[in-house]
Amino acid sequence: MSEAILKLFSVSKSYPSAGGGTELPILNNINLELCRGESLAIIGPSGSGKSTLLNIIGTLDRPSSGNVSLDGRDVTGLSDLALAEVRNREIGFIFQSHHLLPQCTVLENVLVPTLASNEKQLRVSAPDRARKLLDRVGLGARLDHRPGQLSGGERQRTAVVRALINQPKLLLADEPTGALDRSSAEMLAELLVQLNREENVTLIVVTHALDLAGHMQRKVELRDGRLAE
Repeated sequence: MSEAILKLFSVSKSYPSAGGGTELPILNNINLELCRGESLAIIGPSGSGKSTLLNIIGTLDRPSSGNVSLDGRDVTGLSDLALAEVRNREIGFIFQSHHLLPQCTVLENVLVPTLASNEKQLRVSAPDRARKLLDRVGLGARLDHRPGQLSGGERQRTAVVRALINQPKLLLADEPTGALDRSSAEMLAELLVQLNREENVTLIVVTHALDLAGHMQRKVELRDGRLAE
């Protein structure tokens, strides 16, 4: 078994209530461990805290208590600037909406995350890696197209390549097939699993789609703020 890449220790999250009284608990004592290259689906009813949990894993939000460790490093207490560096270097994000820049080509969109990188070698090699990945996902002939010229499935595949361009350790996907038709959703699910293996990137998917969840190696359900495998 590979070494653990992600560990959550007793992670809880609550938000202030609208009336300013007792806080509203969202996550309650979450413990989770994932090894390098594993794939995991997080399912659960709407409002169960799935996106909140993914945001904490991705360092977009902080837990109210508990710790998050990424590749042996506790990231819970890092500064906002340090967390931004962690996100850019070690985590790739895919959302239900692709968030592509409409004025940029497919290739330019994919290369956007490399602009903030301090690693010269990564920036130098990124265009070649981008072309190879885009060819891998069937977009080799679309490099100079803009998002408005692509289908929904093509736009989402572009977003997947953008998430992988910096060779992240974690790939986090929040309802990645939610805006796609059944055929495009199945194609994207299969592509995510294949890239998970080929890139040896740990994949976490939040989804309502049981078909997508079924492609993952592990599946956990979040209900009433608690995880059950």
